[in-house]
Amino acid sequence: MSNSLPQDALQLSHMGFAVHDIQLIANYYQEVLDFKVTDQGKLGQIDLMFLSRNEKEHHQIVIANGRPETLSFNPINQISFRVPNLAYLKTFHQRAKANPRTHDLVSICHGNALSIYFRDPEGNRIEIFFDTPWYCEQPLRDVIDLDLPEQTIMELAHQSAKSRPGFCSREEWLENMKIKMNS
Repeated sequence: MSNSLPQDALQLSHMGFAVHDIQLIANYYQEVLDFKVTDQGKLGQIDLMFLSRNEKEHHQIVIANGRPETLSFNPINQISFRVPNLAYLKTFHQRAKANPRTHDLVSICHGNALSIYFRDPEGNRIEIFFDTPWYCEQPLRDVIDLDLPEQTIMELAHQSAKSRPGFCSREEWLENMKIKMNS
């Protein structure tokens, strides 16, 4: 499309999803992910709860009751959160692992990112990740042990990324993305 709008013309702000037990999910997101409830109320027959981790955002997540009991699959593929470094990723990994309502917890190296994936009490998949200093073509999904020392984890991630097509530094990839996004 030749009439492209500037990148900041559209930004992802928040997401909402329906749940079976609004209080259970709100408690889980507060305990494991450190969200705060910023508002709650009813809109007709729908109970809504607004949660945020950012003082500039009224809500980053809104949960609503009314998720159908008869869905044969979970329509949410994943809810992804970025952290600034490996130390925070390890912290959230420990929090998720310590909560008995967490299930399907796995640590993954994507080469360009290190992630944990897990499911909340209603089966919604959460990803928490941080960007590595490298880029490589996706998909890449290597299981990695976050109990290893940080230096070892980063060395393994670097080896994984280097073994993939398209390997380059994050800076090189960002320059290429600028070109791609402005074309």
